[in-house]
Amino acid sequence: MAEAEMARRAPRQLTEMRDVYDLLEEVRLRPGMWVRGSSLQHLDSMLFGYHVALRVHGAKEELDFRQGGPFADWLWPRLGYEYESSLGWAVEIERAAEATDRPAIELFFELLDEFRAEQGQPGA
Repeated sequence: MAEAEMARRAPRQLTEMRDVYDLLEEVRLRPGMWVRGSSLQHLDSMLFGYHVALRVHGAKEELDFRQGGPFADWLWPRLGYEYESSLGWAVEIERAAEATDRPAIELFFELLDEFRAEQGQPGA
């Protein structure tokens, strides 16, 4: 999402969100409100809770962010890994961000945008 668009857009209510990507756009808009310390490990935990809630309630939405899921499978070669890291995508993105002296949450959203664009997902 363009920064100018994010700056103009008001936060949405939970009832207005359709899927995990809508939720992630709210996190992008105000990461400090959603994710303690902008930690990707906390974001990963939040997404795991989202995944559990989907299963508990029988929702049909597939979650791309689980271990071994589409996002992780796409990410490993992008970060230079031949195989999946047992530490998970959040830790490995945090390591990559630290190595380049960038905020991890910023790198996550950059990678997320690339992933969505390559997957042909709307809103990417």
